[in-house]
Amino acid sequence: MKRQHRAGFVAILGRPNAGKSTLLNALLGTKLAIVAPRPQTTRTAIQGVLTLPDAQVVFVDTPGIHASSTLLNKRMMDQVRSSAEGDVVLFLVDATARLQEEDSQAVDLVKKTGAPAIAVFNKIDRLRDKPKILALIERYRTLHDFAAYVPVSALKREGLDALRKEILERLPQGPALYPKDYLTDQPERFLAAEIIREKVLHLTRQEVPHAVAVMIEQWEDTPALVRIAATIYVERPGQKAILIGAGGALLKKIGTLARHEIEALAGKKVFLQTFVKVRPRWREDPEFLAATDWKSIAGE
Repeated sequence: MKRQHRAGFVAILGRPNAGKSTLLNALLGTKLAIVAPRPQTTRTAIQGVLTLPDAQVVFVDTPGIHASSTLLNKRMMDQVRSSAEGDVVLFLVDATARLQEEDSQAVDLVKKTGAPAIAVFNKIDRLRDKPKILALIERYRTLHDFAAYVPVSALKREGLDALRKEILERLPQGPALYPKDYLTDQPERFLAAEIIREKVLHLTRQEVPHAVAVMIEQWEDTPALVRIAATIYVERPGQKAILIGAGGALLKKIGTLARHEIEALAGKKVFLQTFVKVRPRWREDPEFLAATDWKSIAGE
């Protein structure tokens, strides 16, 4: 008997640094979301579509659930709330971290969705004491009646088959929502800006990663070459000096690493120019935040 086709939206929720973007990339089998060992790396909801012979899963990666201090943080949490209402919710837990009050508050947001929620315990490859997973599952059982409890390692791609099975069983029956070759709603310009920001996150420390925004000022796509001019914005002159580095060395390294990855994305040669500008308190500037939003880039 032929299996009925299923399709639907799956929201990936969780606290900062739980590994949501790594899980999204692992489930899709390709790198779509940037990844860095920093909280709040993801600043906007990112849609990634997995098309299988008998199902289509639209994953929505979201910023980490956190307290909102700046206008940027508040907008990030707005993204979380607006994206949380999928057909299925994955609540990602860092299995190596101790349960805190903030985790219980994050589960409260999951409860409000009303959707079947799967508790996904990530980073099990880092656990020396595997029985701790059972204790962690029991702790989360007291917080919410999750539909399933699945241990995974998104980094090592362990446990993903079991997770996909749990997801597919809970998706509604229906036709595909997008063409079979559709991957994401993010425009290439936004993906390029995110790749540049990812390199900054990996190569800088302290307050610099949180103070960085990237805007694509020019995008000229020809059959043989993509010409890109990108501005990296920071909030203080000292951060600009750090980003540029001695003799421009760090900025050159950021540009080189980003260019190689953008070339793989575009499938052609890329000429990338990067500039650094100071824009004080951009995280509190609604006009600037709107300009860097991917929907503005896409003309929506």
